Amino acid sequence: MVAKVEGEAKRGAGKPDPHDLLGLDALLSEEEIATRDRIRGFVRERIKPNIGEWFYEARFPEEIVQEFAGQGLFGMHLEGYGCPGRSAVEYGLACMELEAGDSGLRTLVSVQGSLAMSAIHKFGSEEQKNEWLPPMAKGEKIGCFGLTEPSAGSDPSSMMTRARREGSGWTLDGSKRWIGMGTLADVAVVWAKTDEPGEPVRGFLVPTDSKGFRAEVIGEKLSMRAAVQTELHFEGVRLPEEAMLPGAKGLRGPFSCLNEARYGIVWGAMGAARDAYEEALAYSLEREQFGTPIASFQLTQKKLVDMMVEIQKGTMVALHLGRMKDAGSLRPEQISFGKLNNVREAIAICREARTILGGNGVTTEYSPLRHANNLESVRTYEGTDEVHTLILGSALTGLPAFR
Repeated sequence: MVAKVEGEAKRGAGKPDPHDLLGLDALLSEEEIATRDRIRGFVRERIKPNIGEWFYEARFPEEIVQEFAGQGLFGMHLEGYGCPGRSAVEYGLACMELEAGDSGLRTLVSVQGSLAMSAIHKFGSEEQKNEWLPPMAKGEKIGCFGLTEPSAGSDPSSMMTRARREGSGWTLDGSKRWIGMGTLADVAVVWAKTDEPGEPVRGFLVPTDSKGFRAEVIGEKLSMRAAVQTELHFEGVRLPEEAMLPGAKGLRGPFSCLNEARYGIVWGAMGAARDAYEEALAYSLEREQFGTPIASFQLTQKKLVDMMVEIQKGTMVALHLGRMKDAGSLRPEQISFGKLNNVREAIAICREARTILGGNGVTTEYSPLRHANNLESVRTYEGTDEVHTLILGSALTGLPAFR
């Protein structure tokens, strides 16, 4: 046993990897590494050379939709109906690599797969699944997820959107805000209050060409500028009975979808943080002041060390949650742990990385400040810090503090 340990120690000896000091790759299977490296290569070749321009121009590159579909990114972790059926860890690794490119473009995968497709997959009828999931997996149809409203963000139970029975169908009225991909979507998964007894909140599949449906882009953003956020309006939208998602009753339906999206964020935030760290590390080794690379300065090294430590810790959290998700044992409050910690730390890392870049760090040539700006949105959507803190507080004490 001693000889075996010594042999492993020797094999692990040598120059440390500044991108993976703890050797976390050893915790991944060959298949997981292959998936990660494939998406990493795609991001390096297709997104990173262009994202500065897309962000500056506040332009979502619509052509990227089919390219993402070609990479098997839509509904990646869902089984059947033309979905790739990959593991939760593989999906997480893909989210990490996509967000190393840009949070807004990772959001496309989250909205399409973790929210819209997940809702249909979890709660839809067989007819609904067969109609929508195969073309959505191929990127032929785009979905959006309508839960948040202008006056109902952290408290969706106060939503004002209403679906009332009329004859053999429903009539939908109301509005939703901060809805990703709304102007590009073919179908909107919309959550509305009904007059149904017991669990009045129900989900509906609303084709976006329905009379009375309108989507408007939210512009002039300082964050997520390469993504599409919208406001949806429903004015007397008529829907047939079969538009309702039969398996979703009450807020447990949309919350289960939010947890799918939150899980992807746990990984994605560490991708943004890692990219910012790597940019700062490379810059510090090349940039000279006072006749020496700034990487040689004690204060710069402290910043780099602090960033690397939190990235490795956050990645371990994401991987642990992924293993639990694949085992079917992951709980919502554990996802809140990861979302709260990893996004909060990622913002701090990106801001610190910008300081190493000095004045050059405020240009689109470098990624840390763009990542930091994007993460302000990531920190807010799918549950604010305050919401996740209270979820965890309730888990610790058994006492809910929302009211």
